[in-house]
Amino acid sequence: MEYWLNLTLFKMGFWLTWALIPIVVEIIPAFFSIFRLFLKNLRHKKLEMPDKMPFISVIVPVYNSEDTLYRCIQSIHDSTYPTELVQVILADNQSTDSSFEVFSRAHSHFSDMHMQLIHTEQGKAKALNSAIYESIGTYIFNIDSDGVLESHALMNMVLRFENDYDAAAMTGTILTQKEQIKTEKGFFRKILNKNEYFEYAQAFLSGRVIESDSNQMFTMSGAFSAFRKEALLNTFMYSTSTVGEDTDMTFQIREKLKRKVVICSDAIFYIEPINRLSQLYTQRQRWQRGEIEVSQEYSKHIELKNFFSNFLIRRMIIDHTFLFPKMIWIFASIALLFFRYSVIMMAMSYFIIYILYVVVALFNYVCVRMLLRDFTEERRFYTRLAWVALTLPIYNFVVAFIRFVGILNTMTEMAVWNTKKFDDEVGSVRSVFKEDLQRVKETRK
Repeated sequence: MEYWLNLTLFKMGFWLTWALIPIVVEIIPAFFSIFRLFLKNLRHKKLEMPDKMPFISVIVPVYNSEDTLYRCIQSIHDSTYPTELVQVILADNQSTDSSFEVFSRAHSHFSDMHMQLIHTEQGKAKALNSAIYESIGTYIFNIDSDGVLESHALMNMVLRFENDYDAAAMTGTILTQKEQIKTEKGFFRKILNKNEYFEYAQAFLSGRVIESDSNQMFTMSGAFSAFRKEALLNTFMYSTSTVGEDTDMTFQIREKLKRKVVICSDAIFYIEPINRLSQLYTQRQRWQRGEIEVSQEYSKHIELKNFFSNFLIRRMIIDHTFLFPKMIWIFASIALLFFRYSVIMMAMSYFIIYILYVVVALFNYVCVRMLLRDFTEERRFYTRLAWVALTLPIYNFVVAFIRFVGILNTMTEMAVWNTKKFDDEVGSVRSVFKEDLQRVKETRK
């Protein structure tokens, strides 16, 4: 009797210790952050119009963008910001498609807009750096060529700059295009798209808003960000030695210039939704690699004892260090069955953690709806996606596994913009498995 009692207590204690890790490290801090965000959102401050609107420059890096470039340019032209106060620079970094023909057509059609095209070396960072020196605006905007601006995005971001003189740089809110999600026919692809939309909405309108409130934003979005020109020219420009040039720029402005980086939550930029799992696999690995490279650069003088005062340490612990035991423990659960662990107890533990993640998603959902109050159609679409809170923990686990693979690849491969594709990775795993299986057969002979 004593033996079984000790064994049961050991099993429960061992399992509950691990089950508490995500609760203490992720879930409880999330509840505190969401509560702060909810209280802040109750106060809606109206921005004042300046006496004179400033001239701005919008940089669009272009690489084989013939399918999306025209709509991107049109969204700039149709913006509520005065067209005569906008300079548009298309930085073509050696496209091999018909992007130039698209530019020519747009230049002819939108003749009232100051627009030019420059040719640069290949690479997004090099394209941006070249275009910055061509910019003459008080504020410099960077937007990707495969997305479109919400009509008030430029105006709202300029007003935020004009009302917050401490802000040196800011990012907008990135959402996937709901029209494309609505027209998607494939069931699993539609589920993927809706989870991605939900993820972006919560990442920007909850996560980055919280980070911005204490000037601890980890990454400005490379798809849509803006700068005071004088601040940007005081940096080392965009780094060409990392795939996370947007994260590096964020750290340059905050850590090196000691300036403020914020989010303008009511400046929305719409990107195309991911069309397959393999694209998500490549994208998130690239993001993970960039995050690690920048963290390594800016974490040389930090100490673990500053866990509560230094957000970079907390981010690294959660996104990198904690990711290893998290992945190992998930897959080790199978092995625990052979040590007589109760299947019911393990299932209940996972279910409780799952429910807590769902509750966090629902709390975030309420805060995001508040921040979308000025965007009726967007809010209506997001409201109908409340059920995604039930699938988001599973989606986030898939993303976490991809990031885990990204960490391993970062330690073993050279830095390149386009990481290995999902099919290539699967092929490599199969090859290694076959080789190991062949060796086992040979040893038995």
